[in-house]
Amino acid sequence: MKLSLSKPRITAADVKREVRAYLIMIFGLLLYSFAWTALLVPAEVAGGGVGGVGALVFYATGIPLGVTYMVVNVFLLAFGFWILGPRFGAKTIFGVLFNSAALTLLQEVLPPDLMGLANDKLLSAILGGGIAGAGVGLCFSVGGSTGGTDILAMIINKYRNVSLGKLIMLMDVVIVGSAYIVLRDLPAVVYGYVTMFTMGTAVDWVLSGSKSSSQIMVFSQKYAEIAERIMRDVNRGVTILDATGAYSKSPQKVVMVICRRGEASDIYRIIKETDPKAFITQASVMGVFGEGFDALKTK
Repeated sequence: MKLSLSKPRITAADVKREVRAYLIMIFGLLLYSFAWTALLVPAEVAGGGVGGVGALVFYATGIPLGVTYMVVNVFLLAFGFWILGPRFGAKTIFGVLFNSAALTLLQEVLPPDLMGLANDKLLSAILGGGIAGAGVGLCFSVGGSTGGTDILAMIINKYRNVSLGKLIMLMDVVIVGSAYIVLRDLPAVVYGYVTMFTMGTAVDWVLSGSKSSSQIMVFSQKYAEIAERIMRDVNRGVTILDATGAYSKSPQKVVMVICRRGEASDIYRIIKETDPKAFITQASVMGVFGEGFDALKTK
């Protein structure tokens, strides 16, 4: 038996969720901008995405990274908005505007060699790619984007079960390879591929952690109250299962809920407040598809 409640159009939980998403985006975008301005650009390392294009333009002309980033993304925003929907479009616009400002500002205010790694291209590539990838992954985890090839990757990922990190790497191969035309430095291109690989790996690592899910089963006489509070406060669907105790032979109800791992603490709090003596089990689950989780895609 599955319980359902009518949900108001806008609730305090919805507002809280959106505010949290934008705060996570801001942090991710700052990581991305810091990686480029403090690590990759000072070492003249090539990179992928619109950030990589902006870096190449900066190496060749001196035009600030954020300016090129903004101009290129303007031509991609309309397409992403149309394919991925207005909500994603709003977050993407925010991401592009914030990132363009952050790249321009940080490139102006940070010392040219803040980290002291300008002469160590390999370490700059590894650290810069890892930090930038973590920032992109955080944006992806809340439905946002840093723009550019991220938009194209998310469009493809919407219809095909292909890793976002791998999609970004494939599209960035040409961008990194073209760095040789500007820099005339083959090692810089090789380090660019190191950056690209590290960034893609970091994106996948962050996303796999943010999308991990849990299956929680609750054995309690107050199952109805627990189920109602989970649906109302956590906004997760709940299933009530019929069970029979093997020893007592008495029938009982079991509350089963699938949730993101980060939501488990809220569910535990609800259970403790409602029935401190409830018996609870939790298991990790892989591949949760359906409403509120991942869409099932065909290859």
